[in-house]
Amino acid sequence: MRVERDALGERTVPEDVYWGIHTERAIENFPISGLKYTVFMPRAIGAVKAAAASANIELGALDQKTGQLIVQAACEVMEGRFDNYFPVDVFQAGAGTSFNMNANEVIANRALELIGEPKGSYSKIHPNDHVNMSQSTNDVFPTALRVASLWMLDKELYPAISKLQVSFSGKAAEFGDIVTAGRTHMQDAVPIRLGQKFGGYAAAINRALEIIKQAAVSLKRVNMGATAVGTGINTPRGYQQVVVRKLSELTGLDLRPAENLVEITQSAADFSLVSSALRLYALELIRIANDLRLLSSGPKTGFAEINLPAVQPGSSIMPGKVNPSIAEMVDMVGFQVVGNDTAIAMAAQAGQLELNVMLPVVAHNLLQSIGILANSSRVFAGKCVDGITANRDIARRYAESSEALVTVISPHIGYLTAAEIAKESHATGRTIREIVLERELLSEDELDQLLDLYAMTEHD
Repeated sequence: MRVERDALGERTVPEDVYWGIHTERAIENFPISGLKYTVFMPRAIGAVKAAAASANIELGALDQKTGQLIVQAACEVMEGRFDNYFPVDVFQAGAGTSFNMNANEVIANRALELIGEPKGSYSKIHPNDHVNMSQSTNDVFPTALRVASLWMLDKELYPAISKLQVSFSGKAAEFGDIVTAGRTHMQDAVPIRLGQKFGGYAAAINRALEIIKQAAVSLKRVNMGATAVGTGINTPRGYQQVVVRKLSELTGLDLRPAENLVEITQSAADFSLVSSALRLYALELIRIANDLRLLSSGPKTGFAEINLPAVQPGSSIMPGKVNPSIAEMVDMVGFQVVGNDTAIAMAAQAGQLELNVMLPVVAHNLLQSIGILANSSRVFAGKCVDGITANRDIARRYAESSEALVTVISPHIGYLTAAEIAKESHATGRTIREIVLERELLSEDELDQLLDLYAMTEHD
């Protein structure tokens, strides 16, 4: 064990860890959930610290030797070498001070190690004086969250959504010649091709992806250089432009300085905007997954238009039962994302005066939403959609037996007469065709043309 000191006194810190006294106090103070941030968050804050040190070197605020040691240590954090040394619970002190100090201590102690100095000997490289130079938690934490979110979107969510869209598009082509009954209000409606249903799902997913990407543009503006309240106190002249340039280079992201540092430090609106876009995608996934559950219901007493892949036994008591397990998982992920968005909305409106201190919970919920949406989308595509098969005969029987077929006859015989025929069909079980021929309302040739199921579903 080693002893470290701060303004409140002393604490012992395990000798082998890279964090210090502030992190140790946070561990003691916040034994709340056991939840930690995804690894993208410590890696993002590593990038922020490396960019800050590099900017301070360039502007003459930090000596070359100390600065380069901090840059090296911070880059190692960015590369993921110190992921295990960020133990602070996601429910922590407001604004993310504990997480920021955790990063400062890890980087300082690693930099000390690089020159053969013991951890905790901060006279040469200090977590606050050197690693946190020209920074505040209030610009570091939200910037790290923006970087982490953009990384996760680019590396995980966008490819997963694109894969799911391709899977649905493939099924749309495969099922393009299968006509079935449409349903509105959960009641029989005019025919539709099964491929058109799946094409609609593909289009909805692609639209959601576009909306998320549009929302994510807002994350590219950062408040580095704002420090405590947006005034840039304790930063060298020109720091904002330089640090954002350095951060863009390190992260591979096209970041830009915020136009108004006070506004962006006060507001969490950008995070709420992205969360809302994720919520929209989650709602589409819930809707689509529920459609697949309905269309595959049965197999003997439900719709049974499609078959979902069997991925596991469905019941501990009913042998042979297979459930729509993947679709059910997608629903649950969607519900969680909706809940996360509500938490983010509440946190976003809880900002007061110069700062929104609720960003730690925003970070957890936003990054969790991105992660679980990415994972569930990949699984949905690979373990469900790609393996869906259609029951052609059942689908055609539904289309042929739908009383809504009278819709295409209505312009030729009148709405009221068509309604009478529909009622008679429902009451007797006879087809629309049979009743129309019996009443000699249309000829067989006319009916053949009007009741061509495939032609009904063509769109000019």
